[in-house]
Amino acid sequence: MDSLRIFDTTLRDGEQSPGFSMNTAEKIRMARQLAKLGVDVIEAGFPIASRGDLDAVRLVATEVRDVPIAALARARKDDVSAAIEALEPAAAPRLHIFLATSDLHLRVKLNMSREQALEAIASMIRFGRQHVGEVEFSAEDAGRTDIQFLCEVCRVAVGAGATVLNLPDTVGYAVPEEYGAMFRHVREYLGDPQGVTLSAHCHDDLGMAVANSLAAVRAGVRQIECTINGIGERAGNAALEEVVVALAVRKESFGVSTGIHLEELFPTSRMLSEITGAVVAPNKAVVGANAFAHEAGIHQDGIIKNPLTYEIISPQTVGVPARSLVLGKHSGRNALRLSLRDLGYEPSDGELAEVYRRVTALADQQKDVRHRDLVAIAHQVIRRGAVAVAAEAASTA
Repeated sequence: MDSLRIFDTTLRDGEQSPGFSMNTAEKIRMARQLAKLGVDVIEAGFPIASRGDLDAVRLVATEVRDVPIAALARARKDDVSAAIEALEPAAAPRLHIFLATSDLHLRVKLNMSREQALEAIASMIRFGRQHVGEVEFSAEDAGRTDIQFLCEVCRVAVGAGATVLNLPDTVGYAVPEEYGAMFRHVREYLGDPQGVTLSAHCHDDLGMAVANSLAAVRAGVRQIECTINGIGERAGNAALEEVVVALAVRKESFGVSTGIHLEELFPTSRMLSEITGAVVAPNKAVVGANAFAHEAGIHQDGIIKNPLTYEIISPQTVGVPARSLVLGKHSGRNALRLSLRDLGYEPSDGELAEVYRRVTALADQQKDVRHRDLVAIAHQVIRRGAVAVAAEAASTA
């Protein structure tokens, strides 16, 4: 089974999104957790952005020694020099150079011809390789780049010494069939050169970042660039936790494995939320509060009998401590009986029916039933039932 690299850009692309900035101490803390998670590369920042970002990349590179550290640079000498300086203490540095290649970006943003773009790509990769052993090149807006020109860009980048070719869906415009076809075309053109890895970097503007990433894997890509909780520019990047769990659950379908320690996914997600103050949506796949919560009575009954009925992975697999059977107006009696037993009650059928009636009535008023609500109802119904039985026994005696 092929190995797929996970390139984490939470500290760079993720941090660039509004409201997700991290100070240096927070970046180091997050980087250590990413190393514990088992990512293959940590992109620590964009050194030319500020002196603070450069210093933060240097400190991450100094503190985290067992994972390659990457730094981003435009195809400009000042950018590349700043990234080289930031990566100097890294045990395994990676220089990540990018240049936009779509005609729209070349004309409107860069005022550059295709020929000028090819020259900048080649010269900056060659310059970078003089100082850093591994250079990755990204063709920004590859998804909207003329496919023949994109192939030429890749040929020039490899010829100049790039060992990783990243073809991003920068604006989240691609659909899986198109994105996979782009990689197949480039692979056919290049002939799968030895020592060169194709990489995918997808944004979620149309909600397809994970689907596009998985399509790229099917097309032969062996590095996925993603972020924890899917944070990133605009609608975000492909969510790391969703990509790796999909690959693990459907391993036979995709035929690749990753080095990610799945049990660290939930703790990593929670750490990022704690650092940034941005919690994930309850219905977020894998790490959302409702990912392993069940309220519908039919689902609860199935889960009690066999969790595989409604869970394709166990919560513990991804580091979630336990599933939850939520009490609400849709809940079933079996889940309610189990919840009462967890509280130390063993209700009769009649008591269970009365507790169930009160629970559903309360849920209609306040949407869900909290732990203390259930304790109060159980105390009233089940204790009163016990007292009544004792009183009846005493009167007949």
